[in-house]
Amino acid sequence: MNAVRAPLRFLFEHAENLFDRIFGPRWNPFSCLGALGWYYFWIVCGTGLYLFIFFDTGVHEAYRSVEYMTHEQWYLAGVMRSLHRYASDAMVVMVVVHMLREFAFDRYRGARWYSWLTGIPTLWFLFAAGITGYWMVWDRLAQYIAIATSEWLDALPLFGEQIARNFASPAQLSDRFFTLMIFMHVAVPLVLLFIMWFHLQRVNYAKVNPARGLAIGTAAMLLVLSLVVPAMSQGPADLAQVPTPVKLDWYYLWVYPLIEATSPLFTWAVLVGGSFALMALPWVPPEKKVAAAVVNLESCNGCRRCATDCPFAAIRMGRRTDDRPFPEEPVVDPGLCVGCGICAGACPTAMPFRRMGELVAGIEIPDLTTAALRDKVEAASRGLRARPRILVFGCDHGAKVANFAAPGIAAVSLPCTGMLPPPFVDYILSRDLADGVVLTGCRNAHCRARLGVRWTEERIEGARDPALRARVPRDRLVRIWTSDKGAIAAELSAFAAQLAALKPAPSFPPADKRRVAEAAGERA
Repeated sequence: MNAVRAPLRFLFEHAENLFDRIFGPRWNPFSCLGALGWYYFWIVCGTGLYLFIFFDTGVHEAYRSVEYMTHEQWYLAGVMRSLHRYASDAMVVMVVVHMLREFAFDRYRGARWYSWLTGIPTLWFLFAAGITGYWMVWDRLAQYIAIATSEWLDALPLFGEQIARNFASPAQLSDRFFTLMIFMHVAVPLVLLFIMWFHLQRVNYAKVNPARGLAIGTAAMLLVLSLVVPAMSQGPADLAQVPTPVKLDWYYLWVYPLIEATSPLFTWAVLVGGSFALMALPWVPPEKKVAAAVVNLESCNGCRRCATDCPFAAIRMGRRTDDRPFPEEPVVDPGLCVGCGICAGACPTAMPFRRMGELVAGIEIPDLTTAALRDKVEAASRGLRARPRILVFGCDHGAKVANFAAPGIAAVSLPCTGMLPPPFVDYILSRDLADGVVLTGCRNAHCRARLGVRWTEERIEGARDPALRARVPRDRLVRIWTSDKGAIAAELSAFAAQLAALKPAPSFPPADKRRVAEAAGERA
């Protein structure tokens, strides 16, 4: 699978870097593909409700009502029809690219299988909703789709009579057909909406709304497209004639050339078999199981921060099971935990300053406990041989920070940068373990653990607990959210120059000066 994912990942990374430079990380469409899909869904629903006001259900009335909207009320209903069409196409693009991106960055296995698995039926209902919409226009394209679809369905032994017989002659078709199409075109999107809601049930803080500027910009693009290239019908349907040639919408109707080139049964085999193959991907091969977070009740006060910050709803609060005077305790679901450690970064008891007793936080990752992280940080600090001394924290899934090691640079890699408790930055600078700290990881808004970058930023800015203390000099802390090695190297060089221009050591309250002296004595 890596042989397939690697080139896709390469393409996505370069495309996203380009869009970052053009639009900025917040307005980068790759940052919210799923949210854009939701956004276009609501545009389709809103324009569809308006078009329903003017639509007549009848063999002849359906086409005439659509033509009225397109030509006589082009300035509103016609624009709505085009917007309805183009937003539907855009939704298909967003859904497909979203799936390809999740596959490319290996975000579909392990605890993420649920979201991937529930996404496959979304494709079926999305295409079904679009195809039924084309039927309702009842032009030559709709006639072609109706005949081809009915013959395709007739290949399966599901119906007592052949559906295609209803389109054998004009006398066979009644107004009830369009009533049925209206029902299907409304019912299928409702089912699709339910599946989309189901798709997000294991995702905390799901992003279902794109950034306002991106939403306005893409809506404006669709509106301009609707005015410049309005959607048009392809002449009235006539069951007495063969509807050829027709222009296909390749976003929704790509399956029909496949049916004609092969056979209905072969197409069913490709689509059904392909769907099951996609559903099996999370287990081919299965992701290596990571150790789930563990709760240490002797250090936990039930503050709920770990449950609140978990990106994958893997932690819930349950009734306290020990005799401590707190009503709740966190309960970790190992099947949902991805081992990102963001919960450990949220724990207020992850205090590296503690020297009395064992350093055990309320919740930790077994593979890298808070005490082990402190040891790792101190060991990295002892390896700094030149000034200015910089300690770099990176993400296992971003740029390999070990590649930036130098006499004045030491690196510590974490499952996610969001795992680093803010007191560690205070600890490093106040104990003079380094002259500066760099936090780097996945590209902004593209965190593998979804919320690691966001929570880290909010903790440093004091907008989220545990917050970095105000006494920590911000000119000795830099955040670099990118996987571009060249960009990180340039930022490190600039940061080193900035530190060299500062005073040799930060100024701390007297108590901290004493700790610095103690730390210096310990190293001596």
